Amino acid sequence: MTRRAMALVTLLSGGILALACGSSGSGGNTFPGGDDGGSSGDDAYVGTFGDGGAPSDSPFDPDAFWANDPPPMWCGPDGGGGAPPPPGGTPMCPDDKNREGCPCPKIGEMAPCWPGLRANRNLGICKDGTTTCVAIGENQQAWGPCMGYVLPQPGAKLGAAACKCFSQGQWAIANLSPCFVTDSSMNVTGAVSTYVDTSGKAQCPMMITNPPMPQPGTTWSPDTLKADCAGHFKLCYQLKAGMASSPQAGDCALGPPVCTEADYPMANAVTPFPDLPSWTGTDVACAQQFVTSGGYGEMSVIGESVRCDVVDDGSGGPYVFNRVQYCPLACNTNPSGPGCMNCMQGGSGTF
Repeated sequence: MTRRAMALVTLLSGGILALACGSSGSGGNTFPGGDDGGSSGDDAYVGTFGDGGAPSDSPFDPDAFWANDPPPMWCGPDGGGGAPPPPGGTPMCPDDKNREGCPCPKIGEMAPCWPGLRANRNLGICKDGTTTCVAIGENQQAWGPCMGYVLPQPGAKLGAAACKCFSQGQWAIANLSPCFVTDSSMNVTGAVSTYVDTSGKAQCPMMITNPPMPQPGTTWSPDTLKADCAGHFKLCYQLKAGMASSPQAGDCALGPPVCTEADYPMANAVTPFPDLPSWTGTDVACAQQFVTSGGYGEMSVIGESVRCDVVDDGSGGPYVFNRVQYCPLACNTNPSGPGCMNCMQGGSGTF
């Protein structure tokens, strides 16, 4: 897990503002969702034509072909485009692949060709090759070898090498700072969300209450998402007491996960998501532990791309892709002290 921002901690009237020890880059885990992306592609048809214009020595079972290599799936939102139309032709000589040995219209004509699975075509590292219409015998012509294509790397499950629509997303949150409410003796009595003022700075609520309540009419933070495939994503952030470098199953949580959810309509575009809502910490003992011993925030995601790539923990649950460590309280008075370098208000993580 790579890290970027250690969160600055600022003491305000009636509360302790903790700016998150943020992170950018990929989480420490490997994204577990999805199937193997590697495929050597289907075999080329080479031979003479029999009746019906299909190669007579094809190694394929025509009845199983569409099941083994269906057109791309589509899981996009209504009105958001759709999958390409299904191919025509025959199972052995479909019109979308220009297979070697299949009929072609004119000798010397060149066309794109694809010997792999339709689900991987022109995604990630995968790209079409080129084939040329050549003479076979005296009166027939067929597509020649497919040259220059790139298939998925064998065994690849993630990233461009797997040739899937979704391989990576980055969630950026402008404000990760909680506010810890204290009494007159500086005992922590609860936690509450900060809000971003007109200058973009995180602030504790103007009126500190007991139990603490968020600033009326405000949200916690704006945020953005950038992914390499359109889809629908739910992203959550949860504050816990403990250490990001060694999270434990028993680490207490200040409250439930704070989430944002929306369609992501355009691939590779930094897109504003709905603001993270304000929140109130429900566990005073956990808030005290967070302030005394340190705390972190967990970023998680669950979603589905328009091409039906599932983004989860591999079992249908949220995938925790990043943990953000918060700065020690000593950074309030000594911003250049140990553990205080790179402190900042927001952070991001890559899944």
